[in-house]
Amino acid sequence: MLDIKCIILPFIVLAIINSNETNCEILRDAKDLAHLVPYPQQIVSYATQLTIDSNNFKFVTKTKQKCDLLDDAIKRYRKLAFINGCYNLHNENKSPFESIELNPNEDYLTNITIEVKGDCVDQWPHLHMDEMYTLRIDTQDFPKQAFLFANTIWGALRGLETFSQLIQHKSDNTFAINSTFIVDFPRFTYRGVLIDTSRHFLPIHVIHENLEAMSYYKMNVLHWHIVDDQSFPYVSQEFPELSSKGSYNPKTHVYSAEDIKNVIEFARYRGIRVIVEFDTPSHCLSWGKGYPHLLTQCYSGDKPNGQLGAMNPSRNTTFEFLNSLFKEIANRFPDQYIHIGGDEVNTTCWKSNPEIQLFMKDLGISGEYDKLEEYFFKRLIKNISGLNKSWIVWQEVFDRNISIPNNTIVNVWKQNFNTELYELTKLDYEVILSSCWYLNKISYGYDWFQYYTCDPQGFNGTDHQNSLVLGGQASMWGEWVDASNFMTRTWPRAMSVAERLWSPKSLSNATEAQYRFVPNRCRMLERGLRLQPVVEPKEYKFGFCRCDSDV
Repeated sequence: MLDIKCIILPFIVLAIINSNETNCEILRDAKDLAHLVPYPQQIVSYATQLTIDSNNFKFVTKTKQKCDLLDDAIKRYRKLAFINGCYNLHNENKSPFESIELNPNEDYLTNITIEVKGDCVDQWPHLHMDEMYTLRIDTQDFPKQAFLFANTIWGALRGLETFSQLIQHKSDNTFAINSTFIVDFPRFTYRGVLIDTSRHFLPIHVIHENLEAMSYYKMNVLHWHIVDDQSFPYVSQEFPELSSKGSYNPKTHVYSAEDIKNVIEFARYRGIRVIVEFDTPSHCLSWGKGYPHLLTQCYSGDKPNGQLGAMNPSRNTTFEFLNSLFKEIANRFPDQYIHIGGDEVNTTCWKSNPEIQLFMKDLGISGEYDKLEEYFFKRLIKNISGLNKSWIVWQEVFDRNISIPNNTIVNVWKQNFNTELYELTKLDYEVILSSCWYLNKISYGYDWFQYYTCDPQGFNGTDHQNSLVLGGQASMWGEWVDASNFMTRTWPRAMSVAERLWSPKSLSNATEAQYRFVPNRCRMLERGLRLQPVVEPKEYKFGFCRCDSDV
């Protein structure tokens, strides 16, 4: 029988871990036992184990009203938690991830009670959603029970994922779980993955698979870079020729309104926001396939040379078009934020175009192309704010000394990012970091180590400056990635980003993390994800799992 101190709330238990006043046998290195990714903020595990009969295990809910989001999650996690697969490796040699010997007389855990205090009807994930949860699996009650407490449905979803990762397969329909107390919440509120569907089109099933992986690692933002120079797969009701002429194939390589609704709803049920990006005023050549008047004609001498450049800000028709398009976008994408780009603006055509030159002269900004860009963004932002939406921009908008409102979120992606983060937060801008997490850049070996050690708050800012760092995102740009290799290149390398953005700052040793990442990858292979290996296999089969050949 465990001492009474074993059943008090987790944050009290944590305070007595090093005390000699308790008879609980605490597993001090719970990381080796649980293989949780991302690792919780606070966890205490005990040697006491409970057996689960998956055929008779029950998920009990306590909510204010019927909650479809929770009901759907329980259906998913009933399958995910109880997979008879390759997760428990059978190695001849002892290793930190070897499955645990179970006692023959252990008690049975019969159910988990999930209590959500807040409303969960018609809820949408948002920037400041509460994802905290408390998970308690103890041995005092009879029959034995587990409890998951959360203020919101989003916390309940994160807690269900953790619960599923704690479960270990024993044999057939029998599983085991250790007595555990967890108090958990994310370190950062913005934990994203960027996908690029312009360079190479990604089918809906691949986007779904990525969203599943994101939910398993508690990431909560899909940054959808949906269009670019190469193609325009977004099907617009207002301007159908954007996709009919700008996509690779208007029948097979486009996203209809129904497709987008499907992705957004699939993401919502997993506590993931979908933030769409329509990059402006550059990266827009595909827009010009159907609507060439939007873009600036390039001149050689006094004649057009047939090339098109960035959007033409000298014409009211440009902003009339953008106003109509972004109104449609705002209605189709429910998130509060739209990413409006602003990176790598090529001013070559602006410099050569006589219409632009005359317009700048009339504005009194001749030769000041950053002022012309500022004019463009002020008009665009005014329109978006009129739609009751907020906006995110790439860091160049700030770098070019463009005057932007302080409620702008700035996405930092270039090198020397610590200086950039410091300067932005000093001016009270909220920021998102991408710079150190460009997963499309492939290198040999343990490249995820560098992702694991990158910290969004590593720029020596004040407490106030640190509070303005919303988080960051792993980016998988699509120049060399399509449906054939998206998942294997993104995952499990993005796992290290997920842990950095969720787990305690002090958890920063990649060498130690690999002993959780390897068995966790095996678990995810069981779930059907296509993930590349985490480490080079060692002489005692570390890095190997039986389902490698089944992917």
